[in-house]
Amino acid sequence: MFGVPIDGVANVYCDNEAVYKNTSIPESVLKKKHHSIAYHRCREAVAAKIIRVAKQGTEENLADLFTKVLTSARRSFLLERFTY
Repeated sequence: MFGVPIDGVANVYCDNEAVYKNTSIPESVLKKKHHSIAYHRCREAVAAKIIRVAKQGTEENLADLFTKVLTSARRSFLLERFTY
C-alpha cells in the first residue's frame, strides 16, 4: 500500500481486543458497525497469510508515543524500546 516491499508475513500489533479477536478468531462476530468497515479485508489478509495480527499490551505499545499524550517517564520508557 505504501510501496515498501515486504518479504513474508507482515506483523500487525494492536492493543484493541475487539480488533485482535475479529481478525484472528473465525468464530467471532461483529458487535459494532465501525468494526465492519475493514473487517472482510483484514480477514482475507490473515487467511492469505499476508498479515499476522497479534495483541500488544498497552504497557509496551510503541504506537502510544505518536497517538497519546504521555508523561515524561512513560515517554522515556517507550523511547528506550526503539532499536535503531
